[in-house]
Amino acid sequence: MNPDVLKLTLIFPPLLESAVTEAMQSAPGSPGFTLVHAQGHGGGFSRASAAELVRGHVERRVLITVLPGAELDGLLALLSEQVASSDVVWWVEPVLRQGRLA
Repeated sequence: MNPDVLKLTLIFPPLLESAVTEAMQSAPGSPGFTLVHAQGHGGGFSRASAAELVRGHVERRVLITVLPGAELDGLLALLSEQVASSDVVWWVEPVLRQGRLA
């Protein structure tokens, strides 16, 4: 296990996609990331649009990045400064192993 490598996951509404991705790209060392279009089901419908309420799910974006643990606090501070929205939910997980298949 390498606790020095972490996976950061961000969940946010589509309207924040440009702000979040621009903040990620402006980060020192700009870690690469994956952006996925997703649907949120369950709680958290207080800010849902009428269409989302009818469909029963909210549209979301999921951003995933893997970075050195020492860079996490700086990246979160940058994101908080440039995006500053309670609509962005995040969590961190340890990366046990990583590599390439070839």
